[in-house]
Amino acid sequence: MNQPRIPRKRTYLLCPPEYFSVEYAINPWMDTDTPVDRELAVKQWHGLREALLGLGHTVHELQPEPGLPDMVYAANGAFVVDGTVYGARFRHPQRTAEAAAHRAFYDEQGWPFVAPAEINEGEGDFAYLPAAHGGLILAGYGFRTEPAAHAEAQEALGRPVVSLRLVDPRFYHLDTALAPLDDGNIAYFPAAFSVAAQRVLAQLFPDAVLADEVDAFAFGLNLVSDGRHVVLNSEASGMAAKVAAAGYLPVPVELAELKKGGGSVKCCVAELRA
Repeated sequence: MNQPRIPRKRTYLLCPPEYFSVEYAINPWMDTDTPVDRELAVKQWHGLREALLGLGHTVHELQPEPGLPDMVYAANGAFVVDGTVYGARFRHPQRTAEAAAHRAFYDEQGWPFVAPAEINEGEGDFAYLPAAHGGLILAGYGFRTEPAAHAEAQEALGRPVVSLRLVDPRFYHLDTALAPLDDGNIAYFPAAFSVAAQRVLAQLFPDAVLADEVDAFAFGLNLVSDGRHVVLNSEASGMAAKVAAAGYLPVPVELAELKKGGGSVKCCVAELRA
């Protein structure tokens, strides 16, 4: 029998897709020949925002900037643990300027900010589980974030970091293949990781919810959970069933337009952990 799932109020940062488009291809999901309905993208983004607010969470907004069509993927701009911000340094030049916009937000909020020397893409490749093994950071590498950034994040944030190698370019960020379901447990798609990383995850999280290929391709792991409510892409019906069977409450949202850029719910949501 599943234990009761207890939600915890969260604070999130989102960025409206005012300038969203697919003008270049820096991941396998992006196709510059597939048109984007920006009006629909904005409508779907507002649906996500309203879902988070409806669950009682606090939502801050980052001002979008022209010429930065991927700013809607706010998770990539930094990684915040215990009130300290470890900044992002993007792999691709098309996204480099986003890092300064995120830093300006945190500076305005008065949050301590650690400027990175190493390439990393924020919560795209970092996940924090405060109740797992005393407080653990899971960190992906292989496509975007450099392994050296994992050591840098550990020094910046004072939490142990477990490095996990991603092996499938379709799952280019950790948050496309793994997600915290609560403060101590995760869901993940094993085949996105190296054999050694799979062994590490199985040892650390024996009770994890395992996704299959259909779930992963539907961006079902690119989710946001408050410990009870799991907000995820409405296309990922199989993943919704799996988290429900594990005792969580799925909250589907439609994000088909934003999926065209290679992201879904989690890509659009950065968590601000005071």
